[in-house]
Amino acid sequence: MSHPSTSVTRTDRARDLAAWAAPTEQVRSRADHAVSIPAGPFRMGSEDSDRNPGDGESPVRAVDLPAFRIDPACVTNAEFAAFVAETGYVTEAEDFGWSFVFGALLDKDVRRASRKPPGTPWWRAVEGARWDRPEGPGSSAADRADHPVVHVSLRDAEAFASWCGMRLPQEAEWEKAARGGLDQARYAWGDELTPGGEHRCNIWQGAFPVRNTLEDGFLGTAPVRSFPPNGYGMYEVAGNVWEWCSDRWTTGQASSLTGDVRVMRGGSYLCHDSYCNRYRVAARSGTAAEDASGNKGFRLAMDA
Repeated sequence: MSHPSTSVTRTDRARDLAAWAAPTEQVRSRADHAVSIPAGPFRMGSEDSDRNPGDGESPVRAVDLPAFRIDPACVTNAEFAAFVAETGYVTEAEDFGWSFVFGALLDKDVRRASRKPPGTPWWRAVEGARWDRPEGPGSSAADRADHPVVHVSLRDAEAFASWCGMRLPQEAEWEKAARGGLDQARYAWGDELTPGGEHRCNIWQGAFPVRNTLEDGFLGTAPVRSFPPNGYGMYEVAGNVWEWCSDRWTTGQASSLTGDVRVMRGGSYLCHDSYCNRYRVAARSGTAAEDASGNKGFRLAMDA
């Protein structure tokens, strides 16, 4: 039996979340609105001159998939709020008591007080940062209900998926859907990053990590469906937030990564050609299953 004070806390939190959460039945029936991806082969991978050799993007190979369905956009804060309000679910970042936040999004006092990880000084380990408090205590996801939920681990994403009767996409499914029917295009919309001068994704412009010129309009996350969809009706498959896939990470080579490491796709608002360059449609990365940060989110898939 729950301790009375714990029950009150959970009830209060559920009430607070319900005030801005998406309608529960609408979220749980999200499979009805998933995009249908036809069965058949596609060419996966890349031989781009600036591919990341250690990431296992190449060789280009034919992959034949059965038909499947996939979310047109990432799961939002409002949708995740409906899940937490109903189930009382506690994310791994909440269990840990902290999560990584991009320093430029923080109040200067919080930024100074928070630990910098070695090698990536643009991040800060912020006490109390979690999905509904993206920059820690005093911040709130309620004012960005239509942004992708972040600070979610693989376990968190899988728990939400189970609640909806769906699953995380396989990596090959993600790439086929992200390509939008184009064969070996560099990006989800073609071969030019900004066709006709139009920004098609939320990534870093300027000199990373010291100056973002904000030409695409965003420093942190953007609302889902902010940019035009690809040929299959998929939104933000480049930039904005990294997206969890179900596959275990492998490149076919020896790796320094150990433990349960999973594939992530799509890049994020921090990607820049000088640093990450993983907003190309074939680009991939791997991270520990328990990792959560302010640029990791997810979308769901299901069998046809």
